[in-house]
Amino acid sequence: MLAHCSARRAVTVLHRPCGKVQPHSFQRRTFVSIETLTNGFLDVATALPLPPSFPPYSTTIVICTVVSRLIWTVPFSIWAKRRQRRAEEEVMPIINSLKPGVSKLVLAEMQKSGARGTKEQIQAAHGKRVKQLLTTRRKQLFSQYHCSPGFTMAIPIITQVPLFMGFSIVLNRLSQAPTPFDSESFLTLSTLAHADPTATLPIALGLVTLANVESSRWFITDAQRERQEKVQKWKEDRVARGETVIEPQKIIKSTLRLISVGRIVVATMVPGGVVLYWVTSATFGLVQTWIMDYWELRRKRKLAPAPALSKKRSAAKQ
Repeated sequence: MLAHCSARRAVTVLHRPCGKVQPHSFQRRTFVSIETLTNGFLDVATALPLPPSFPPYSTTIVICTVVSRLIWTVPFSIWAKRRQRRAEEEVMPIINSLKPGVSKLVLAEMQKSGARGTKEQIQAAHGKRVKQLLTTRRKQLFSQYHCSPGFTMAIPIITQVPLFMGFSIVLNRLSQAPTPFDSESFLTLSTLAHADPTATLPIALGLVTLANVESSRWFITDAQRERQEKVQKWKEDRVARGETVIEPQKIIKSTLRLISVGRIVVATMVPGGVVLYWVTSATFGLVQTWIMDYWELRRKRKLAPAPALSKKRSAAKQ
């Protein structure tokens, strides 16, 4: 075993990509940093006590992907989920409780100011004013409870981009000849340095990405499903009246579906090591989403009977 590891280390050192001398110091420092990362990856692949039947570089790509996601991206995802929970369970109930009072206040102000017009015009003006006041208060509460939706949605994406881009660049650099990636195959990849000739992994990447987009509706409570149906009916009624309804969620989903197809095209043109990393990262993200959504669904279902039980008790006391 020791002789096998020593021989593999020797082959790795001989095949390590050599850097070229750059004319500018900034370019040289950047290039050296990438070389340091690539050499570090090769050292890890050589040092890991893997069974001889395991392809060292492919296995190291998978292990590094899972470990980096667990250490770096999962904590931010949990943090974002907690912020989302505060927005849904603390801020929105306050906003819903304020709606009747704000509606009466706006109506009183309109009557005092002598607002005139048709019934539809008065209702539209009343609804617009109520919406403005509630939106302002909602923003204040989001700031007070530290759960702004925009920041909550942006942070997981922002934290994943540097890791994704950095590891992709390192693996792409390792795929340039001369490289030890030429001597290893994995699944449908003839070598880690060349694109998948069968396009199997790129298609798997697109399907996993698409599943991540579509699975957002798999783990929802009955109350959330009813709310979605009511919102959809309200939108259909507005469209039937000739009003224009902009649905940001549908636009985002359609964009993500196009990205899923685009990832297949791009993945057919990049080295196999990079594709393997992308598939592993996407699969980890899908499993992470399923686990967190399922855990959140169970938590909401446990909390759901509580209000009904309290109502029954109050009715019995009366």
